[in-house]
Amino acid sequence: MGEVFFEEEFRGIDFKSKKQFGEEYEHCVFVNCNFAKADCSEIKFIDCEFDSCDFSGAKMLSTFFQNVQFKACKLLGLHFEDCNLFLLSMNFSGCQINFSSFYQLQLKQIRFTDCSLQEVDFTESDLSKASFNNCNLDRTIFENTILEKADFSTSYNFSIDPEINRIKKAKFSSSGLAGLLYKYDIEIG
Repeated sequence: MGEVFFEEEFRGIDFKSKKQFGEEYEHCVFVNCNFAKADCSEIKFIDCEFDSCDFSGAKMLSTFFQNVQFKACKLLGLHFEDCNLFLLSMNFSGCQINFSSFYQLQLKQIRFTDCSLQEVDFTESDLSKASFNNCNLDRTIFENTILEKADFSTSYNFSIDPEINRIKKAKFSSSGLAGLLYKYDIEIG
């Protein structure tokens, strides 16, 4: 390790071996790269973009993600709370993030667009002003989560208990009201 990459593009590389990693990547683009089950611990990604990459099951202890964009990526079963929390900022578009965890993270203004977030854990996270645009939130956990001014107006399959989450000024569509009232076992027509 020790190598720093700046403004480079990586295509079709299999990063399963730690030997293939540099220490830091700045302004880099990764296309069709495989990070599945890779040890990405302590790697720094700053102002990077991942397009059509697979991170499923990757180990991310103290991984540094600052201003990172994930597009059409597979990110199954990840523990984002294990990442380096300093300046943690990410956005996701067209990604599969199922079975992942964002437990207790500060992710104000994070954007999820056209993502599958099934069975994801957002317990005790701060998602103020977050945007969930056209996302499937089936069985996703929101518990003691700050969702103030978050936008769920185009998302679906969510179940959010307003009594145990802070949802002041959050946006929901009228068709999404059932997701706020699910625990009362009432029928909405």
